[in-house]
Amino acid sequence: MSVTGEASDAAEIPLLDDVVDGVIDYKGRPVARSKFGRWRSASFIIGVEVAERFAYYGISSNLISYLTGPLGQSTATAAENVNAWSGTASLLPLLGAFVADSFLGRYRTIIFSSLLYILGLGLLTLSAVLPSFSSSDCLNATNVSPCSPPQLQVVFFFFSLYLVAVAQGGHKPCVQAFGADQFDSQDPQERKAKSSFFNWWYFSLCAGTLTTLWILNYIQDNLSWGLGFGIPCIMMVFALAIFLLGSITYRFGIKSEEKSPIIRIGRVFVQAARNWRTTSSAIAMEEEAKGILPHPGSDQFKFLNKALLAPDGSKEEGKVCSINEVEDAKAVLRLVPIWTTCLVYAIVFAQSSTFFTKQGATMDRSIGPSFDIPAATLQSFISLSIIVFIPIYDRLFVAIARAITQEPLGITMLQRVGTGLLFSTISMVIAAMVEGKRLETAIKYGLVDKPKETVPMSIWWLVPQYAFFGIADVFTMVGLQEFFYDQMPSELKSVGLSLYLSIFGVGSFLSSFLISVVENITGRDGQESWFSSNLNRAHIDYFYWLLAGLSAVALVAYVYFAKTYIYRKECTI
Repeated sequence: MSVTGEASDAAEIPLLDDVVDGVIDYKGRPVARSKFGRWRSASFIIGVEVAERFAYYGISSNLISYLTGPLGQSTATAAENVNAWSGTASLLPLLGAFVADSFLGRYRTIIFSSLLYILGLGLLTLSAVLPSFSSSDCLNATNVSPCSPPQLQVVFFFFSLYLVAVAQGGHKPCVQAFGADQFDSQDPQERKAKSSFFNWWYFSLCAGTLTTLWILNYIQDNLSWGLGFGIPCIMMVFALAIFLLGSITYRFGIKSEEKSPIIRIGRVFVQAARNWRTTSSAIAMEEEAKGILPHPGSDQFKFLNKALLAPDGSKEEGKVCSINEVEDAKAVLRLVPIWTTCLVYAIVFAQSSTFFTKQGATMDRSIGPSFDIPAATLQSFISLSIIVFIPIYDRLFVAIARAITQEPLGITMLQRVGTGLLFSTISMVIAAMVEGKRLETAIKYGLVDKPKETVPMSIWWLVPQYAFFGIADVFTMVGLQEFFYDQMPSELKSVGLSLYLSIFGVGSFLSSFLISVVENITGRDGQESWFSSNLNRAHIDYFYWLLAGLSAVALVAYVYFAKTYIYRKECTI
């Protein structure tokens, strides 16, 4: 569907006081505030993302069980593969956002990514139903040694899995940014609605994830992996249909004829590097001659001001960077310390779908005489705590905090993120204590060398660590989404959200690297490593204590950088 074209007849053009600046409708006409965008359009987009998250978590939440089951991998290897895939899926949005913001636009990128998503999920389903998997004896209870299906089939599975990651890389940053674009930041009421959008966006995502954890994990563990992968494929077909259905209501940004915003900002760093010998007095004279007004944070990263001059002293337009380009580059650079100090949070986040799940698989999961809860389903308590707490946060906490702090949003975005970092640290402390209790129980009942026997300890012991992590998500995850969207230049909103996602991509790789290092150190000389496949001889509790310590250190560093952070000029909080 075209989003460009000539304006319609004058009778169809909205009144000037109702026009939203800088956006058009699907036919290229000026947009009336009362008829386009806002919650009606956002609802279509939220619906798309609910279906996409249903599909994504239908794969990721129980992936470690598939790798250690039909693929016959060890616990440590499977955890590393899950982290590698999750990391890739979280880093690829940087590429997807670049393509969207520089070439295709968010709307078209979402459509192409959805089609690729459907293809990847279809191939993944096919890989799970091939005959050699069903005939594999890897799941035989009497077979305790690792075994694998044919190598070609494994390659086909991972090709399909990473195709989904590529599709998600284009889909994820664009959908949320496109949803936020339906609200005008220059309008006070719509700005408040945009802040609520991020809360209810995450609320809806967690509702979709919760459905996945309750339904798909049971299907995958008890019925069929092919069906468990096939249902997400069908959901993505519906998601694309819903998205296209809302096209006539969307607000579309007017594509700039200027160079790619990423290229323009990158040029600032290149120009500043070329001018590294230029004196600060020359730059000050140039600024004064242009009548440049100071921006918030102009005194930071002064070395970038050297991009205002050409190496040969020329001031010809096109050879030097503008003050706005320099300030945009500084705004991006100011995000780096916040991005870096949140990496440990991402490492902690990776454990909820790996070691948390393996813990639960060893414990008493029975409800009644004949039903066992799938271990991965306990991740639903993260979603449940989010679903319960987000309305409390949005309707009660913000109102109370606003009355106390006089901040429009109750607390600043960085204060919100920091609060979540504290909760995630507490979550890891609880996880370490519970795992210590599980190991004591295994020793007490003589189950140390009987890894297939159920440890007589209820799986409900794991609920607090999941619940605290869910509360941490309400603060940190949503706070980071809003922060990286709000603090990026207007042309780079998709890139801002991809930077937020890249925290979890790099964090997943760091988690995989940390697991590998710890396993090599603790598994020397034939000793059982902290990540032994026999969890009753492993010491995941030690790993959790290590993560709790790293989280505490990262929180201290974060508080320091958050206090010195200078918000962009248009930000009012």
